[in-house]
Amino acid sequence: MKHLLNRLINHENISSEEAKSVLVNISKGEYNQSQIASFLTVFMMRSITLEELQGFRDALLELCIPIDLSEFNAIDLCGTGGDGKDTFNISTLSSFVTAGAGVKVAKHGNYGVSSACGSSNVMEHLGIKFTSNKSFLQKSIDQAGICVLHAPLFHPAMKNVAPIRRELGVKTFFNMLGPMVNPSFPKNQMVGVFNLELQRLYGYLYQNTDKNYSIIHALDGYDEISLTGNTKIISNTSETMLTPKDLDVEQIEQNAIFGGNTIKSSAKIFLKVISGKGTEAQNNVVCANAGLAIATVKQIDHIQGFEIAKDSLLSGKAKSSLDKLIELSK
Repeated sequence: MKHLLNRLINHENISSEEAKSVLVNISKGEYNQSQIASFLTVFMMRSITLEELQGFRDALLELCIPIDLSEFNAIDLCGTGGDGKDTFNISTLSSFVTAGAGVKVAKHGNYGVSSACGSSNVMEHLGIKFTSNKSFLQKSIDQAGICVLHAPLFHPAMKNVAPIRRELGVKTFFNMLGPMVNPSFPKNQMVGVFNLELQRLYGYLYQNTDKNYSIIHALDGYDEISLTGNTKIISNTSETMLTPKDLDVEQIEQNAIFGGNTIKSSAKIFLKVISGKGTEAQNNVVCANAGLAIATVKQIDHIQGFEIAKDSLLSGKAKSSLDKLIELSK
């Protein structure tokens, strides 16, 4: 590790094989906490390369506990987090709206590290059970349209890193990896990323897979479609710029999608929106994201997906999906 750290501090890059072996060695407990913290910190000071990101991804996929949900043709809606915007839980809400629309969702999530409330925080608060039990997860996705893959249960290799990430409290390259290491290896993905450079790297990595994907970045910094301005979308078929006008909605102010700075207040917003009582801005943002997920799986255009998402949210189908998952969790 000392040799690698010296190279990284001298602004050298490491190969994908070296990156992969570092994470494998971390999982084996071969480094002390100071070495791991230093390794994480180096990547906050400089950009990650395609090879490095690929090596980290390959290591985590190799080390994870896989779960086979291939029969459901599911999608994962997952942002990197780390955009520093403290929005309400848009991608988690969008996941239930997508499920309510009849598109199966394998939601990979974790506790918030750089934000007040990650997807796992809010779902745990609402009474959703986290487990790696295959039959429970299959039953959830079959009956509720969605199952929750709580990252720590499927990535035991990362238990040596979790406390360090929590203590650092800032985004690390693990934020960049989260969406790429869903243990069910879904064929469909909608990924939000926190900057254009990472979007480009994701684009390169995803074009070498057989996935249907949409990688999104709102140009004013969000890792989701925010409707506060334009959003760049890279998919397996095209590269487009989405404006609120394209979905026939108004551009919104940033404060309209701010999200509660505690788990309790986040959960309150979550329940309000999913019950169809959200503001127009909240509903539109959730449906814009769910609509793209639906469009990605069904191979239809975004405006059609948006309309299907609105129906799922406002008819109560999304709420039924949540209620069913809570009921199964009891």
